[in-house]
Amino acid sequence: MPSADQIKALLKAYAQGDDPQFHSIAMQIAAGEARNGHGKLAEEIRALIDSAKVRVPSGGTSPIPITRPRGEVADLLTVTYPKARLGDLVLTPKTRGVLDRVVREHKNIRDIRAHGLAPRKKLLLVGPPGTGKTMTASVIAGELALPLFTVRLDRLITRYMGETAAKLRLVFDAIAQTRAVYLFDEFDSIGSARGLSNDVGEIRRVVNSFLQMVEHDTSDSIIIAATNHPKILDRALFRRFDDIIRYVLPTTEEIKILLKSRVGSVQGSTHLHLAKLALRAKGLSYADITRAADDALKHALIERRPLKQSDLFNAIAERRATLDHGSPKSA
Repeated sequence: MPSADQIKALLKAYAQGDDPQFHSIAMQIAAGEARNGHGKLAEEIRALIDSAKVRVPSGGTSPIPITRPRGEVADLLTVTYPKARLGDLVLTPKTRGVLDRVVREHKNIRDIRAHGLAPRKKLLLVGPPGTGKTMTASVIAGELALPLFTVRLDRLITRYMGETAAKLRLVFDAIAQTRAVYLFDEFDSIGSARGLSNDVGEIRRVVNSFLQMVEHDTSDSIIIAATNHPKILDRALFRRFDDIIRYVLPTTEEIKILLKSRVGSVQGSTHLHLAKLALRAKGLSYADITRAADDALKHALIERRPLKQSDLFNAIAERRATLDHGSPKSA
């Protein structure tokens, strides 16, 4: 067992953010356990230390936070600590390959940086609502055990000249100081093409500021921008991203996989005809299908009976009707 002095020194190093000292003491504890014949425990401690070293950024950035952002930037960011994994997403092989590459590069970031290289860290996600863009940010954060900071565009964008760019600078300061995944959702709000008919000059300053800041960012953080409207983005933005990932509505086969993952383990669900359900749900997004499946499950639970095919059929039809009612065509 570690001595009292080792425990105190370990806690002191953690509190001060002294990662080399923290790792050194932890290795001493592992060596002590090995000498005492606890070889398995020693190996587990060493493995945990190696995992922590992968997640801790290089270049003087701060350790992964365990509290919410403070100061002026606290009003601009919300933080979560996702547990999602790549297996939680239904993706095309191409998209899964891109995301897997990003995750692998950041898990080996020290080796990549040691050779003067940089990991892929700036991603633009485009596609219809509900196709997995926001979930992708959660998955990357979960895979890397990093916090997910979502930029609050309602607080970032103001009507005062120059203020939005100043707030954007605060966000990029946080990106440089704290390694994490940073999500700019509804990115078209700040990345609209310069020269649009309603452009009064401020949008040009904001886009120019973002271009400069993202161009000069050398942190180990991951910047993710997501939009449903890529056509209105300024074309210069596309060149600043390492990967542009396009999301589409799921195919019938992907719908079957999604439904199976949501209801496949429910008692009584073995008699469901997933192919028929997939055809019924064709044209809906992943988010809408997930919501319909959850609604069907809740209905069956309330009725105290197994899930039926008709529950899912009705939930999918209800979801589609809700979307049709809210579309411009029905106005």
